[in-house]
Amino acid sequence: MARRPRYAPPPRSNPPRSSSGASGGFNLNYGQIALFGGIFVLGVGVGLGFSSSANFSPENVVSREVIDRSAPNPELCVQFGASAIVSDLRVFITLNPFNVFVTQPVMQPGCVLRRNNWSILEQQKLISNEQVRDCKNRMNTFGFTGALEGSPRIDCIYQNNGAGNLFLNQPGAVTPPSETQKF
Repeated sequence: MARRPRYAPPPRSNPPRSSSGASGGFNLNYGQIALFGGIFVLGVGVGLGFSSSANFSPENVVSREVIDRSAPNPELCVQFGASAIVSDLRVFITLNPFNVFVTQPVMQPGCVLRRNNWSILEQQKLISNEQVRDCKNRMNTFGFTGALEGSPRIDCIYQNNGAGNLFLNQPGAVTPPSETQKF
């Protein structure tokens, strides 16, 4: 009986190496790199163009500059206080049965004055000495909507720091100077 020859696997050979070395098979020349770089720069430019054009639309409030420009008496507001978004709403509470109802809020531009700038309102006879005394006793400040030359709505408002600003606690958030937080 004839013996069968044993099966021997073919000898292993190393796969041919590409000329790019460890680049994983990507062969890029300088022209292709320049092309991809140009596409990247163009994409960033177009993206910046779209995002900056959104700031000029009055329906889209995306920056502090838009809010500052929309405030009543914008120059006065920025110099002596801070521009604000004012939300007017009413809350109705029933006790039997207990329910809470809230009206649709009305959003409008406004301004919050710092305590040491109330004289602006007093000089224009928009608030009385009694209103100043009451507001000062409660350690509050004044805020208003509407132009001061017209018929503004002025309220004594309370700064509520109870909840804090959760946007400032995020990693990478820029903290404003402490003097801008005092009203």
